Amino acid sequence: MDIKYPARIESQEPSGFFVSFIDLEDTFTEGATQEEALFNASEVLSAMLSWRIDNDKPLPEPSPNVAGAFYVAPDARTQAALLVRRFRGDRSLADIARLLETSWPSAQRLEDPHHWPSLKQLEKAAAAMGRRLVLSFD
Repeated sequence: MDIKYPARIESQEPSGFFVSFIDLEDTFTEGATQEEALFNASEVLSAMLSWRIDNDKPLPEPSPNVAGAFYVAPDARTQAALLVRRFRGDRSLADIARLLETSWPSAQRLEDPHHWPSLKQLEKAAAAMGRRLVLSFD
């Protein structure tokens, strides 16, 4: 499973493109070309989701199947943090730490979008939550 948020891209006059996210009203950017605008969209999405995690703000679920939308993924660190948080569910970080046979701070770092977890850590966390780590390139 990957996390992608729907975005709308609008052409601006006299040039450039404006990107806004449907599920995150305070998240938007622009670019000279559509490709640049989508690249910038991924960066601003990552930054805003990280800010929401850092400040314990709600994380909206991405809207599925929005007609005409471009689906944008956050960076790998942010996506990993969101996936661990999502699949942890109601289990406490202390429970996850016990399952991983590690400390509470180490388990907490898995949900920190500023931390680069190793593939080994992510694979172990996925298994502890009854999941399987799958990698892909887009």
